[in-house]
Amino acid sequence: MTMTSGERSAAEAPLTLTTQPPRSLSFGDQTAFWANLGVTLIGFTAALYVLHPTGHPQLPLLGALLATAAGTVIGAAMVAAAGAVGERTGAPAMANFRGLFGTRLSYLPTVANIVQCVGWGVYELTVIAGGVQALTHHRLPHAPVIVAAGVLCTVMAIWPLRILRLLRKYVTVAVAVAMLYFTVRLLHRPLPAVPDTSWSGFFPAVDTALAVAVSFVPLAADYTRHARSARAASGATLLGFSVAQTWCYLLGIVALIQVGGDGDRIFDTFLGVGAGWLFFAVLVLRESDQSFANVYSTAMSIQNLLPRVDRRILAAAVGVLATALALGVHDFTGFANFLLLIGSVFVPLAAVLVVDFFLGRGRAAGAGHGWDLSERAPARPVMLVPWLLGFVVYQLCNPGSVDGWARWWGHAQDALGVHPGWWSSASLLSFLTAALITGIIVLFERRRGRAAAVA
Repeated sequence: MTMTSGERSAAEAPLTLTTQPPRSLSFGDQTAFWANLGVTLIGFTAALYVLHPTGHPQLPLLGALLATAAGTVIGAAMVAAAGAVGERTGAPAMANFRGLFGTRLSYLPTVANIVQCVGWGVYELTVIAGGVQALTHHRLPHAPVIVAAGVLCTVMAIWPLRILRLLRKYVTVAVAVAMLYFTVRLLHRPLPAVPDTSWSGFFPAVDTALAVAVSFVPLAADYTRHARSARAASGATLLGFSVAQTWCYLLGIVALIQVGGDGDRIFDTFLGVGAGWLFFAVLVLRESDQSFANVYSTAMSIQNLLPRVDRRILAAAVGVLATALALGVHDFTGFANFLLLIGSVFVPLAAVLVVDFFLGRGRAAGAGHGWDLSERAPARPVMLVPWLLGFVVYQLCNPGSVDGWARWWGHAQDALGVHPGWWSSASLLSFLTAALITGIIVLFERRRGRAAAVA
């Protein structure tokens, strides 16, 4: 039965995993949602790791912009592909991994996603608090701001589809006006000359921009499952997120250059322009949708483990947990390393997911067979192989800077004689490795299936 426009507007996300989702989000709803996720205060500060990649000299302005655009578009394409899977199956992100790995083995990416979503949720709350402190010149205590932001994002996560429609109608317009205002004002100022720049960190910078985008791969289907069409799912994701994050990082890069690359002063750049506080306040308030997305997707991930528990109860519990953890956190000094770790886990996972769904066992899912998404889906341990090897390739190309972990992978590089040059991209090589190995497995399974049919 087809829903009327009024019924679609009133439709809300199902409460349990076993209930079919309403297909109520239009292309505009999805585009606005992903555009809002692409614009974030984190983007302004994370632009530092694109402009000045760890272990490399600062990139020239053109290099930083190209790295941002390349990493964002590639990462957004991975997110869009994962979102297309959700639109086809109607299942949330972690439930789709039942078809890829089997139900029990799907708990591996599920637990990883819960950890990263809670981590991002905590970080987003601290970013909101930092933005409020910048607006009020540190006149408000840290704890009340965290609690207020935590309550807001938790309430939003209880009514997710209603919030997405409100974002399209009101918030997206306000954010676009604020971004346009800051673009005009910041580009009106002459940029100081930056000596001793180098292109040697170009591909690590691409990986950083890509890592932010690809962190949404294990969240995408939670929202695209409600899309009215594949175009509204994947096309809107690619368009909205690519444009918004590239624009956001552009402003962050320009602002950083104007303060001599000092990430601690980047918000001062926005507040230093006329009426900047008003438009900056819009961006601070908008940051709550980032935390809402992480709280809601954590609840959806937990539903893969507990499919009959009401998602509203789970969202409330996750919101309380993230708020409690954020009360004790004031900064994330290892943020760049966190991004690289996310990339090393979810970039190869995206490759395995997409290749097996569109070319392998999941390719006939729309015809009523293909991936088994039931609670008794059999294990497919062979599909862990390309994911693991893709992860290894990423670490060999870019082990990050976490003490102990990076040192161990450095020894592995020496033992294997692998010393990637400036041209190597950990994300792209990891993705291609996982995709190629998955493709080989898919071909083997096809031949075995044909042989069994003949017999």
